[in-house]
Amino acid sequence: ILVGPQVGEDATVIEFGDTCLVVKSDPITFATDDIGYYAVHVNANDIATMGAEPRWFLATLLLPEKATDEDLVESIFDSIYRAAAEIGVSVCGGHTEITVGLDRPIVAGQMLGEVKKDRLIQSSRLGIGDALLLTKGLGIEATAILAKEKALELEKAGIGKDVLDRAANYLYDPGISILKEARIACRTGRIHAMHD
Repeated sequence: ILVGPQVGEDATVIEFGDTCLVVKSDPITFATDDIGYYAVHVNANDIATMGAEPRWFLATLLLPEKATDEDLVESIFDSIYRAAAEIGVSVCGGHTEITVGLDRPIVAGQMLGEVKKDRLIQSSRLGIGDALLLTKGLGIEATAILAKEKALELEKAGIGKDVLDRAANYLYDPGISILKEARIACRTGRIHAMHD
């Protein structure tokens, strides 16, 4: 194990000779709309920030006992497969169950990726004097989640529907995925630390 559990590192790294397996797991517990999309991209981002290429995704779906029907299950899986196809990741397994005590679905994702050992990037390598580069902007994911999940409350507080619709669309544009930016950084720069 090259990178184990530690503050600031969002994935583990297991050495297999010249190639490393990078593994990440992250649950989506607050978002419900397009929850599978979140699960795939949030996990892929943490693989990409270590310089690795996301390859395989597993999803554990915990579904509410009194609010689950076929449409809900199909919409979550459609969301997972759509997001995985966008970034070239294979959905290779997982688990689905009805869980007592939940009021919303939860998707716990696990992403696996590969990187050559000499191309591994760790956020712990960030140092004083480093140049920082911000791509996209701040608060994109949180803004999209709040606009989607709290739209009624925000409208009642005076936020216009057009603003909420634009904010909710941040999920896709500019998007929560940083995979493209991480790939470019790894190919063109002397990157020694990244974080999403």
